[in-house]
Amino acid sequence: MKNIYLLLLLAISTQAICQNADSVWIVNNYTKKEVTIPMRDGIKLFTSIYIPKDNQEKHPILLSRTPYSCAPYGEKAFASVWNGYLKNYFREGYIMVTQDVRGRWMSEGEYVNIRPFNPNKKGTEIDEASDSYDAIDWLIKNLPNNNGNVGVFGISYPGFYSTMAAASNHPALKAVSPQAPVTNWFIGDDFHHNGAFFQLDAFGFYSGFGQPRPKPTTVGPKEFNYSSHDNYKFHLEAGNLKNLSKFMGDSIAFWKELMVHPNYDAWWKARDARNATKSLQPAMLWVGGLFDAEDCWGAWNAYLAAEQNNPGKAFNKIVEGPWYHGQWASNDGTHLGNVQFGSNTSTWYQQNIEIPFFNYFLKGKGDVSKIAEASVFISGANEWKTFNQWPPVGKTDQAMYLQADGKLGWNKPVAAQGFSEYLSDPAKPVPYTEDVHFNRSRTYMTDDQRFAARRPDVLVFQTETLTEDVTIAGNVVADIMTSISTTDADFVVKIIDVFPDDLGYNAVNIYAEEDAAKIYPMGGYQMLVRGEIFRGRFRKSFETPSAFVPGKVEQVKFELPSLAHAFKKGHRIMVQIQSSWFPLADRNPQQFIDIYNCSNKDFVKSNIKVYHNNQFASKIVLPVLK
Repeated sequence: MKNIYLLLLLAISTQAICQNADSVWIVNNYTKKEVTIPMRDGIKLFTSIYIPKDNQEKHPILLSRTPYSCAPYGEKAFASVWNGYLKNYFREGYIMVTQDVRGRWMSEGEYVNIRPFNPNKKGTEIDEASDSYDAIDWLIKNLPNNNGNVGVFGISYPGFYSTMAAASNHPALKAVSPQAPVTNWFIGDDFHHNGAFFQLDAFGFYSGFGQPRPKPTTVGPKEFNYSSHDNYKFHLEAGNLKNLSKFMGDSIAFWKELMVHPNYDAWWKARDARNATKSLQPAMLWVGGLFDAEDCWGAWNAYLAAEQNNPGKAFNKIVEGPWYHGQWASNDGTHLGNVQFGSNTSTWYQQNIEIPFFNYFLKGKGDVSKIAEASVFISGANEWKTFNQWPPVGKTDQAMYLQADGKLGWNKPVAAQGFSEYLSDPAKPVPYTEDVHFNRSRTYMTDDQRFAARRPDVLVFQTETLTEDVTIAGNVVADIMTSISTTDADFVVKIIDVFPDDLGYNAVNIYAEEDAAKIYPMGGYQMLVRGEIFRGRFRKSFETPSAFVPGKVEQVKFELPSLAHAFKKGHRIMVQIQSSWFPLADRNPQQFIDIYNCSNKDFVKSNIKVYHNNQFASKIVLPVLK
């Protein structure tokens, strides 16, 4: 046991020494400058710049624009970049730039959430693309020893600003990497999924982020004072969205916008970042996480829009790994929650894709010929695969039908009658995870679903034990034939990998010799591979919702975000269906009323029937890769 502890201490000490050496090197070899850069309308944006002291060569510029602050402020205060992979860019001699976007932190101007892209700007009209253009133009003209090449990257909201920067098409902008980019907040990212409001994230985010900032400041907003740190309890006791709005107060403008735009109207469509993906000149590298709880939808669909809007574009690639939100930029991509991936996928991505991408286009160094059109990690098989297009040419859409007695199979039901049913009670919504959390869990995307399978308001269908591997790559389509006893309901469909009962992982990160022979038990684990919710009122149109006719059989059909997973021989494929996913998504009152302004008394129970017979055959269409 002593040997184990000694090895652990040695590893920690070695890491600390390396980080200290990196920090000393960066501070000794870089100068930090803080400037305000004027935009075309006279507004000045605060910008933090790390400049190499080496004047023997010219250096490329790598820019990130963010609403989350370019702290630490002060020219003597260096960001702790030596703790992560960004230190590689410092070692490569990049000029590293971070900018507070308009209206945030130390920048002047008015902040507008997901400010719409304007392709026809005139004079001093601005959007995020013009702010990017003006920032790049100033940097090229004012920073000494730059080589005239600029790259832009960012994760999440900075990913949105990266997409907008690409649309600026500044001639010096050679390479852009939007990573988990906010793309569409109604269809699939952050605050709505298929029209269902993601109240846990929206309230948690805007209760702080949304607070007004009248003038430039280095001081962040105060956090909301929650009455309970059990998010299920807090949101259930809040009762309805009207009450959450009261908690917000009257000063958070974007929350009020969310409450008055319940449908996919022109206001939402103007805020779709895909509008900015036409005629893109820079090389594009889109990055996303297969298990990203926030912006799983954005990377896939922004990439596809760029493909469609730029036919024949030389470099428009996508990378998708088995990651939570931003995990590709971390030091550890070996696992997510309980699920292991067999290697450090984050480091592999950083060293084999992202850094070579920017080095090639900004420094003329190395080779990008090995970066495929789509580099995708296949979970389950735990291996990287490359594809010439996405979805892959080799996939075949195959229907897997819900059957009687909780079975799931490739054959259409032959019985003339047959359905399964459950009672959806908004007073007792199905939780999104079995654990008690304050903040939303980022690991729920691979969590064990046995807790849900045991509930009477969750339908469970599963195959027999697989006799061969089934690999899926692309979008799953849920095609549900249903009738409900009320006029509205939500439908959550989950695709699950059921592990063999005797499965266990080899012990990792062991701290005692007696643990060395142990394995981590995963027998019977029901791994969530992909889950998605759909608000039933939008089954015919996101623009024009419609009520259900109680008792009438109707089709609810929708796509789940792209996935890539191998169900191994000896496993089972499971599908779970439910009508709440709380407090991840808001509760549907299950009546065709204004959900954003309804009262507690408006929430009613609904009897949900899901049909599986030869006339009404509910199915899940899987993109099977041969």
